[in-house]
Amino acid sequence: MTLQDPRSKYPQPPYPKQQQELPGSIIDMQPRPDHGENSYKGSGKLTGRKALITGGDSGIGRAVAIAFAREGADVAISYLNESGDAEDTAGFIKAEGRKCLLLPGDVSEQQHCELLIERVTAEFGGLDILVNNTAYSHERESLQDITPEEWDKTFKTNIYPLFWLCRAAEPFLQPGSCVINTASINACKPAPQVVAYNCTKGAIQNFTAGLAQLWGKTGIRVNAVAPGPVWTPLIPASMSPDGVEMFGSETPLGRVAQPAELAPAYVLLASGEASYINGATIQVTGGMPAV
Repeated sequence: MTLQDPRSKYPQPPYPKQQQELPGSIIDMQPRPDHGENSYKGSGKLTGRKALITGGDSGIGRAVAIAFAREGADVAISYLNESGDAEDTAGFIKAEGRKCLLLPGDVSEQQHCELLIERVTAEFGGLDILVNNTAYSHERESLQDITPEEWDKTFKTNIYPLFWLCRAAEPFLQPGSCVINTASINACKPAPQVVAYNCTKGAIQNFTAGLAQLWGKTGIRVNAVAPGPVWTPLIPASMSPDGVEMFGSETPLGRVAQPAELAPAYVLLASGEASYINGATIQVTGGMPAV
């Protein structure tokens, strides 16, 4: 196979200036993100597994859903129901001959999180992989611009569901099951314009490390992936057009990551090949140090 320079594998900045309303949609992004629709090739690493992915309709979650299905897993997608991205993602899962559940609703509500676990375990006959991936963020230049309501929404969306979902899933998880949480480089290298988001990602990192020790004794692994800048709908929906234009240019590779480049880390952590990886955070940052 011919070597490919990672700097030029995908489009480099400047990107077209653009802005969307939260939570954003794939269809309106320029350039369109790559979720592995045409590139990811499975090899049976997750055959027979049953997965739930929050925020699985677009961005990183969509890439992970496609990869999991091509590795042999049935996939349930939790999403907010703001666009048609979920139905499109489901088409890729079903094309692999795998079961797909579309579960719209707001994971910032405890009752909905508990219902998600109830639906997945009932319709799939169990749950082996839980991917906590939903996120909310908004750039603010001053603390005075962050309302108490926005602060609360950020925590209710980004960290509370991890507790609610893991607590509800615990009775159904067997030895060999795993949880994968989406953290961020911002947990260790916080960007000043997203203070609330940074705090939740730090909490996710800590939750992952603590739960890995608590559940490791029962044979359930808990890990995290810490992305750097990734080309997802959250970017044009939460950043200024000027910020979008040069997004990712500060990385050593000189560009933003595509969601497809994150999926292999989730596949590894979900597979039996990661049987001794517990409490870890895999950094996928393009070379930006997350320390």
